[in-house]
Amino acid sequence: MEQAIQLFEAQPVWAQSALGLAALALLALVVNFLLKKVLLGLAAPFLDTRSNTADRAAARLATVAPLMIIANGINLVPYLYPQVRVLVSNIALACVVLSIAMAISKGLDYVNELYTRQPHAKNKPIKGYIQVLKIVVYCAGTILAIAALIEQSPLLLLSGLGAMAAVLLLVFKDTILSLVASVQLSSNDMLRVGDWIEMPSMDADGDVIDIALHTVKVQNFDKTITTIPTYKLINDSYKNWRGMNEAGGRRIKRSLSLDQNSVRFLSAEEVDDLRRFRLLGDYLEAKDKELAEWNTRELSGDANAVNARRITNIGTFRAYVIAWLKANPAISQKGFTLMVRQLDPTPQGLPLEIYCFADTTQWAVFEGIQADIFDHLIAILPEFGLRVFQEPSGLDVKALKSGLGEQAS
Repeated sequence: MEQAIQLFEAQPVWAQSALGLAALALLALVVNFLLKKVLLGLAAPFLDTRSNTADRAAARLATVAPLMIIANGINLVPYLYPQVRVLVSNIALACVVLSIAMAISKGLDYVNELYTRQPHAKNKPIKGYIQVLKIVVYCAGTILAIAALIEQSPLLLLSGLGAMAAVLLLVFKDTILSLVASVQLSSNDMLRVGDWIEMPSMDADGDVIDIALHTVKVQNFDKTITTIPTYKLINDSYKNWRGMNEAGGRRIKRSLSLDQNSVRFLSAEEVDDLRRFRLLGDYLEAKDKELAEWNTRELSGDANAVNARRITNIGTFRAYVIAWLKANPAISQKGFTLMVRQLDPTPQGLPLEIYCFADTTQWAVFEGIQADIFDHLIAILPEFGLRVFQEPSGLDVKALKSGLGEQAS
């Protein structure tokens, strides 16, 4: 040992400095290897196997030890300029502060991961709050790192920030707005991951896949991603379809335009013919009894049919549609509104609106149920003497001209 020391002291000044720096660097590398590869390797089975975030946080924290060795060991390297020792020590201490800040940041990420595994995490995400804490940690780390570099008290730097408050408020305006918006969204349960929302002002129509401090990501149905500033969800209006999913039924609200020229009274023979519809039996029996009582009471022997109340084809068709929807297992009967009503007549026909709820919230299944309903109604219309209104097309004009030509000949 003494011979090694004598051999070291016999070297030139620059060689002693170089050897001292090499020994310091080697010691720091060995300690780093032992902590990260050996110690963390042994501890790995006891850490969370479902995530590597905890491992990364521990690795960041393990970096502190070799940096502290450099910060303190640099003073033992011979023949270095004092300025070099101070600079290396200060840089190492600043890196220590930043390593601790990054370790805390990874620790907060791990806390968020643990929270997301809870059943209620989808309803009240904490990612926005975690990001706020990370900003605070990094800001504090930056101040402490700068204080370590310039060898001044952090309080001195903080006192200078008072004059920059207005600038900081301007720089972090979006962050402050987003923080307030995140609190409101979470506390009022206005938005959850997995919600289907529509926000036309931002061209968003799809499922919420991520709620962060500054942004909310929406995956549209064409698989594109729309990124919405969080505060926009407070300032602007949007539609959240969560209520539909929780209710278990999706509304069908579509009208069938009927040709008003096909609306008429039904003769007794036509009424008897419609009795073959099983769904109309109770309706026709009740209607016959109602009309017979009214006509007997009000007409007082008046034999003119124009003064009598009679059954219409459109009223009978409306009753049939209601009965058919009630008997349809794909239509929800869980207290949802079910009705068939006439809207205001238009030049494009008389709209007969179907208003009910499908017993599903799945889009593709819902569209199939809706299509099946109107397939059946359009096909059954002629049985009631009704026609769907359709504006004349080229084939209609051609058929009219052909008919006029045959009459002329």
